[in-house]
Amino acid sequence: MGSEEVRDGVTLTNLDKPLFDGAEATKRDLVDYLEAVGERLVRQLRDRPLSVKRVRPGQEPFMQKNLPKYTPDWLPRVAVWAESSHREVTYALGNDVRTLLWFGNQRAVEYHPTLLLADRSQGPTHMILDLDPPPEQPFRQAVLAAKLIREALANDGLAGAVKTSGAKGVHVFVPLVPGLAIDDVAAATRAVAARAERLDPDLATTAFIVEDRGGRVFLDSTRAGGATVVAAYSPRIRPGTTVSFPVGWSDLDNITPRDFTVRSAPTQLGDRDPWADEMPEPQTLPADLVEEGHTIPVARVQAMHEGKRRARARRENPQPES
Repeated sequence: MGSEEVRDGVTLTNLDKPLFDGAEATKRDLVDYLEAVGERLVRQLRDRPLSVKRVRPGQEPFMQKNLPKYTPDWLPRVAVWAESSHREVTYALGNDVRTLLWFGNQRAVEYHPTLLLADRSQGPTHMILDLDPPPEQPFRQAVLAAKLIREALANDGLAGAVKTSGAKGVHVFVPLVPGLAIDDVAAATRAVAARAERLDPDLATTAFIVEDRGGRVFLDSTRAGGATVVAAYSPRIRPGTTVSFPVGWSDLDNITPRDFTVRSAPTQLGDRDPWADEMPEPQTLPADLVEEGHTIPVARVQAMHEGKRRARARRENPQPES
């Protein structure tokens, strides 16, 4: 087979080149994968401003938000005002498989949609907990932490679906009814994390500052509002080109992230869409959860103030040289 071809009107080039160091896959493998899971991935991306993580030969991976000038006119997009940079950013909308093929040809490996639709009036569509074990801990620790989250949710009548992050952690998604306030969803996410931490403080922590985690799994409750999270079925720039893969709660004990790659996942999926199959119906947020969450400081803000306090303390009380 040659290294150039056309699919769905998209010219694909250099298909037989390695994707990145340690990928164990070529650019063709990436494009084949995106085509095979395309409709399932599009269901996670549709009408959401999309950031992609690209990797060029000999360069470090980079996140791309603003579409480049050479983007074809047919690719769906939306302009969003970025308050942080005081400029308008033109995001892609991953609304069709053709768009995925074009991105695949650009060596866009990872797909990170926003939690809000382009029509922000509907509010966040999911509450998300990102469970991140420290490098020295096995994936098993993330699984145990996910079970804490599930128990904390169930104690308040909520249910979620779980997927591997494609790296070393897991994500728990709780679908929400339309129209919930961003601040209330963010607060409820903090409360769920705090309740899960209380169930087993030796295993899990909500400490945002890495040095405070003490080898425990970080229950990241900061994925709220305009944040992004890697989509279900998205490949990752990780050894073996792993995939963020949906799993049933009953299967979580029997898998590892390396079980799902761009080369193996299409066969494992067949015609199924386990993310849709495992996702509960949209839910509203219990008042007690929202109320508790509003008493918990925002992690990033709290960490920033704590970092400044510690830096000031070090300046005022320098340690003698050994």
